[in-house]
Amino acid sequence: MLVNRYLGIILVSTFFLQLGIWVRNIAILLYVVEQTNGDGFAVSMISVAEFLPIFVFSFIGGAFADRWNPKKTMIWCDLLSSISILFVLLAFMFGTWKAIFFATLVSSILSQFSQPSGMKLFKLHVSADNIQAGMSMFQTVLAIFMLLGPILGTFVYQQFGIQVCIGLMGLSFLLSAFVLIFIPSGHKIEEVRGSNLLKEMKAGLTYLFSNRLLTYLGISFLIAGLAVGLVVPLGIFVITDRLHLSEEYYQWIAASKGIGMILGGAVSLGLSKRVSPLYLLTTGFAVNALCLMAAGMSTYFWLTFSAEFFIGFVTPAFQVAIQTLILKNTEESFIGRVNGILTPLFMGAMVLTMSFAGWLKDALSVLVMYEIAGVLFLISALITIPMFRMHVKQASYEKAETQAGIS
Repeated sequence: MLVNRYLGIILVSTFFLQLGIWVRNIAILLYVVEQTNGDGFAVSMISVAEFLPIFVFSFIGGAFADRWNPKKTMIWCDLLSSISILFVLLAFMFGTWKAIFFATLVSSILSQFSQPSGMKLFKLHVSADNIQAGMSMFQTVLAIFMLLGPILGTFVYQQFGIQVCIGLMGLSFLLSAFVLIFIPSGHKIEEVRGSNLLKEMKAGLTYLFSNRLLTYLGISFLIAGLAVGLVVPLGIFVITDRLHLSEEYYQWIAASKGIGMILGGAVSLGLSKRVSPLYLLTTGFAVNALCLMAAGMSTYFWLTFSAEFFIGFVTPAFQVAIQTLILKNTEESFIGRVNGILTPLFMGAMVLTMSFAGWLKDALSVLVMYEIAGVLFLISALITIPMFRMHVKQASYEKAETQAGIS
């Protein structure tokens, strides 16, 4: 009952957060394009405000998440995000529209403290048998917003304008904070005080590299990030260069991926008790590899549509698998720091290749780019193979410990 209550609260909180985040992202994008007449630099600054804090604050936020009470941390982060919106709205009243970037920057920074705290609470409140199912529910909510979020954000902005959108974002964070108050306090959590933060961060790195399974997971995650960054900016060119169709057809390809993610999240939930997270991870990487190669070579709309659908279908599987493996193979006291190291690995690799993707596409071709991305995902899948032996050994060790305890 405690597990069900905790998961329910987290899912409701996630719903409010995703509502605010998607309305914010789409509204700010449309508003900045409108204010600057589509200035590329101004639009790119939105992504900088969103992604830069991940590199700067993710590891620091993870270290603090291991020091602080995770429930209080999450509530305070949502409250501060909501309060920051008041300053943005005040800036609007005085005619400073550029303060809009501040809304994205502050909430992105605070999320680097809140997200690892949520992972820590997952470890505390959810049994090992239910972690994969819980993560599948979480990913399904994210997938639904991936599909519906842009539509919702566009509708709210066009009907009510930017100030209402920003106000809705602040209200969403406030509601999330309120919901989190009801997280059960079934575990006593002591905050770490007086210790050296740098030493704790160094201990987190040492812990990660001493755990071979987490190290292999990090390497595969990094290579997958390189692959994703190569193709994310090029989706529109698959339509125009490979299929020789107009840009309007891209919405159907994006929709196929979104529908695939929703169905994939539901299937991942159904398989959570029967399929190992490592099998989900390897399968997710392998299917991504094959489908990216197929999408790159395809000159038929139905084949590209199908390939993108299956990419979306397996995406929740390997995302759930990664989070489950982190939670199951990391001590509770290191959850924040391990998560704070692995997240920037993927994001950093993705942003790195994204920044070169346009140039590489012009130098090579869309076909070659997609094939390279497919090969990188295949390498990620191969890297997971040694992890099966580590996982089996760990499972055997835990079983022996349990039997010894019983006898």
